[in-house]
Amino acid sequence: MAVRAAMIRAASYGFSNRGSMRLFIEMTFLFGSTFDTDPQYYWVTRILRDPSPQMQRSERLYVKILDYQQKVSGYEDVNTLVFLNNLSFWAYQPLNLSANDFVSVMRQEMIYAFPQKAAYLGKDALQALIGESCAAAQKARFPSLRGYALMVWLMYAFGHGCVDDPLYPWIGKTLNDERITEPSVRAERLERKALTWLNHVLENSLEGVEM
Repeated sequence: MAVRAAMIRAASYGFSNRGSMRLFIEMTFLFGSTFDTDPQYYWVTRILRDPSPQMQRSERLYVKILDYQQKVSGYEDVNTLVFLNNLSFWAYQPLNLSANDFVSVMRQEMIYAFPQKAAYLGKDALQALIGESCAAAQKARFPSLRGYALMVWLMYAFGHGCVDDPLYPWIGKTLNDERITEPSVRAERLERKALTWLNHVLENSLEGVEM
């Protein structure tokens, strides 16, 4: 499902060659199924919408991916793994936020949790992502700022389209589960599932990683 959707999105940008199509699919798994419109990856949008031939755009994207992986993900994704570990730690902490300082505090938390990514994205991209996260949390009728913060973390980790991304079906299924009638219960369930996912990924991944 995710691959087919990626192929359709790639075709909408004029990608038809095997190499260009494969690159687009690989980026889907790297950055999320809607990476092409994600404020975290604004450079992708610029390149895709450029009128240059598809192979030239593919080459530029490939160079940028290598740059991103070097500066953000780190060798063997060590920076990403540390970030996921930080998220796991956050899940057990009390939340000290108010509506007045939510955006500024969350931006600082994002910088602390994944400094390499925050530096690469810049303030404007972080701000835009927080805005989209708040809109999604409001749509889900999450009653507390913890639910809003959870949505920020999910989009920061999995992409701004994670709420219905087939790569992370547990997110969409929880948000759309008609058996859950209370928004607070839905937010709590989503946080538990996110923590389960994190623990599963981190179980053996952080061996030998210096924290």
